[in-house]
Amino acid sequence: MHINWKSWTHVTKLDPEKHLSPEQIRGVVTSGTDALMLSGTLNVTRENTKELLHQVAEYGLPLVLEPAGPEVVIRDGIDLLFVPSVLNTRNVEWIVGKHTQWVLQQEIEWDRVVPEAYIVLNPNSSVGKVTAAQCTLSPKEAAAFATVADRYFHFPIVYIEYSGMYGDPAIVRAVCEALDTSVLYYGGGIDSPEKAAEMARFADTIVVGNAVYEKGIDVLRATVRAVI
Repeated sequence: MHINWKSWTHVTKLDPEKHLSPEQIRGVVTSGTDALMLSGTLNVTRENTKELLHQVAEYGLPLVLEPAGPEVVIRDGIDLLFVPSVLNTRNVEWIVGKHTQWVLQQEIEWDRVVPEAYIVLNPNSSVGKVTAAQCTLSPKEAAAFATVADRYFHFPIVYIEYSGMYGDPAIVRAVCEALDTSVLYYGGGIDSPEKAAEMARFADTIVVGNAVYEKGIDVLRATVRAVI
């Protein structure tokens, strides 16, 4: 089945480490979101990823796995693998190192792999700390990273990740204006329809994650309505 992920405007990110009841899962999958992304940074295992996949698989939404490392990659039941490279880190492990380990360890179905150029901008987030990302970027600097991702490396996705905090629309706008062909994802702190609409002015796709757990399904539905 061909999945046109470039047409998505709203993606819901679910963390395998966190728990949702069956009723909450039904609320997520019926919210109108375009796809589910299974993704987390800390305490993510193949086991809890498979458990989350089992909970959501029956509903028919496109399922994306965004693995933190090759050890959590699973293929059965997953439609696409969105694989991040963190561009604004000096630690090559998060740019190409884990990716090389993956190639050495597994047979990869490349037609299901979508590379993501991550620009991580919340220094207090788990992903910011784990990857030692250089988070204090100006709009011009963030746009430069995006240009390199788009024009030089040809990443299909440039992902602005604030992970847990609402970001600077000026940075998202600068990145948007710098891109030619890459699809722009934005994630971080979207917990209201107003924030969803503001970031959707510049990003092709917004990602809502923490709000599902902290604000509930009604807020998730409101963010969907704000961007469709």
